[in-house]
Amino acid sequence: MKVLVATQKPFAAAAVAGIKKIVEEAGHTLALLEKYADQAELEAAVADADALIVRSDKVTAQVVAAAKNLKIVVRAGAGYDNLDLEACTAAKVVAMNTPGQNANAVAELAIAMMIYMSRNQFTPGTGCEVQGKKVGIQAYGNVGRLVAQKAKALGMDVMAFDPFVPAEKMVAEGVTPATSLEEMYKACNFVSLHIPAIPATIGSIGANLLKLMPKGGCLVNTARKEVINEPELTAILAEREDLKYITDVAASNQAELDEKFGKRVFATPKKMGAETAEANVNAGLAAANQICDFFATGCTRFQLNK
Repeated sequence: MKVLVATQKPFAAAAVAGIKKIVEEAGHTLALLEKYADQAELEAAVADADALIVRSDKVTAQVVAAAKNLKIVVRAGAGYDNLDLEACTAAKVVAMNTPGQNANAVAELAIAMMIYMSRNQFTPGTGCEVQGKKVGIQAYGNVGRLVAQKAKALGMDVMAFDPFVPAEKMVAEGVTPATSLEEMYKACNFVSLHIPAIPATIGSIGANLLKLMPKGGCLVNTARKEVINEPELTAILAEREDLKYITDVAASNQAELDEKFGKRVFATPKKMGAETAEANVNAGLAAANQICDFFATGCTRFQLNK
């Protein structure tokens, strides 16, 4: 089988070497397409591929249609809004992600963001400590659990809201379960977002929740910008001069936010949640192993389009 790794933003050399070793030892062939110019180049490269590994690259309906032999595509990472799942399903292509492989990197960034905003973005002036503060975690999955662990190690109180995780499990891990989002936002100095961008969550974080936060509250977004209601975020930051917002994915109106609110807002220059050497390698190797397992045994453990 031909396995294509297509990455506009390439994997680290160590990850590529590891992927190659896994694929070839399983008896398959590896092909690389790195730093490609446009989607047309991707469509041409995937034409004879049996499997595809991508990072944030867009696997559109056109890409799927061009890949006549494609049987599986794996997004090396947790988020998968770059995969057209409907197109994959229609073409009988199994679509997977690699949950958990980037989780520690994202969790560390979330904690760093809290400290960065607490210390006035490391500029002169009296800041505050995160110890003794309460952080709310919206979505208690792989990343959320790690944020909770690290926050507790720093002496923070942790609350979480996730309707899919039993309250008993949170309590057993030293986390207070919130019965509603409103309860969590009202109680927490920080709220850390770890929800996917799906129809139910897109635009769901707005003034109705942010207005509930305590004085000096800070929203931390290492998820997706689409989950934020940006007009309402702008309005509530203007209304509540104490609120702060830090994000790993710039808002559509980030320049306006920067101009209006100065050091109360911050966006990383480029999404960097998973930008560590360890996460880069972990996600790439996991993708390769999942593809080889699929071809060897039919394993579809992390299939998204069931």
